[in-house]
Amino acid sequence: MSLLAKLQSKNPTSEAAPPAAPEEKLPELEVPKPKPQSKKAITLDSKDEMKEMKEMKELALNYILKERKSDDIDAIVDDLEAILKEIVQENEHITHIPNMAKLIEDLTNDLTGYGPINPLLLDENVTEVMVNGPKSVYAEIGGRIQLTDVTFRDNDHVMAVLEKITAPLGRRIDESSPMVDARLKDGSRVNAIIPPLALGGPTITIRKFSKDPFTIHDLIRFGTLTEEMAAFIQACVKAKLNIFVSGGTGSGKTTTLNVLSSFIANDDRIVTIEDAAELQLGQEHVVSLESRPPNIEGEGAVTIRDLVRNSLRMRPDRIVIGEVRSGEALDMLQAMNTGHDGSLATGHSNSPRDMISRLETMVLMAGMELPIKAIRKQIAGALDVIIQQSRLKDGSRRITNITEVQGMEGDVIVLQDIFVFRQSGVDENGKIIGRLVPTGVRPHFYERMEYEGIYLPPSIFTEKEA
Repeated sequence: MSLLAKLQSKNPTSEAAPPAAPEEKLPELEVPKPKPQSKKAITLDSKDEMKEMKEMKELALNYILKERKSDDIDAIVDDLEAILKEIVQENEHITHIPNMAKLIEDLTNDLTGYGPINPLLLDENVTEVMVNGPKSVYAEIGGRIQLTDVTFRDNDHVMAVLEKITAPLGRRIDESSPMVDARLKDGSRVNAIIPPLALGGPTITIRKFSKDPFTIHDLIRFGTLTEEMAAFIQACVKAKLNIFVSGGTGSGKTTTLNVLSSFIANDDRIVTIEDAAELQLGQEHVVSLESRPPNIEGEGAVTIRDLVRNSLRMRPDRIVIGEVRSGEALDMLQAMNTGHDGSLATGHSNSPRDMISRLETMVLMAGMELPIKAIRKQIAGALDVIIQQSRLKDGSRRITNITEVQGMEGDVIVLQDIFVFRQSGVDENGKIIGRLVPTGVRPHFYERMEYEGIYLPPSIFTEKEA
């Protein structure tokens, strides 16, 4: 008899085993079933009708280019219905206009903006637009990513919109150069990647640019930070502490950096360095620098590191770096350690401690064979405060840590939280419940603030009763 058979057989002569304690069962896993994706977009009844729509649109655009090219765009949009009827009269093979309302809407979006996604870009509630091929367009609304009813006709339609975005910037996107970073006229940041790298069709990600930059009062209202934290970080900027904002993608680092920059004195000379210009500073003396990618021949690139080095010769009072992601970390730390106090920067990480580790790695990417202890001394001497920003599961953006970099103990950089976010639960709607509270620790640079004439009440570092 096999071992398995022996284990499965029952022995009637054996003593009865004592009754087993009732086993505690784990709750059954609920596997969510995919919901049917309802779309409000007008659907075409057949491939023939879709073909007719495409033909009508091409005829209309050709007609406008030939007959009305010198007219004002607004006047053309007002006359679209008359133009379409005229095209029908001139083309005997066209007997009717399928979906007149949809056709006029598509033409309006193509003429005045960026095709089907134009309404999303104009919607103030939408903060990000994601095109995953022609039939799948998502938008971030209120911190939540949602499927929209927007669709493109096909891949060529998406490529036409991409061409409209990149052409004015002197950039190109095709099979030989299938990725591009660009920005719209309003400053919105655009990333695009196309087949054969993107298997589902041309993919576009647009991070919208806020026309009116958020203020510290907006962040308090959103729950990103408290009034005490706001007063603290304002004092840190005015005391010319070196501050690093860390967090994940879409966590609100640039927004926080913009708010921090707003506290800089109006008479300071500020040099900003970014991949795509997003900062909106209201001071008078601001010099904005933007990196440049290589051209078609792979030459002519100007990196963030090049701009950081150049900025040191521009007599800056403050250096603000949009994002540190490579060897420029070394130049930034050296600048902070050689008299450029009050510098601000951002970087990607999951926690303040992770940010320290990433900075070590980025310094090594500069190609300098420095010992780790020397790098850590550079970091500990340069940074004063790390502000950790997070995008929580409910879509809200919070500052979860304000951490002081206290210095070195042996080979380790000592960090001390000044403010933290304490989560207490999740409500029935999935909204995270928690509070931003001080840890009760007064930072080492508190006396430095007082020397600068900046006074914070000690009670700001004491947790209040809920």
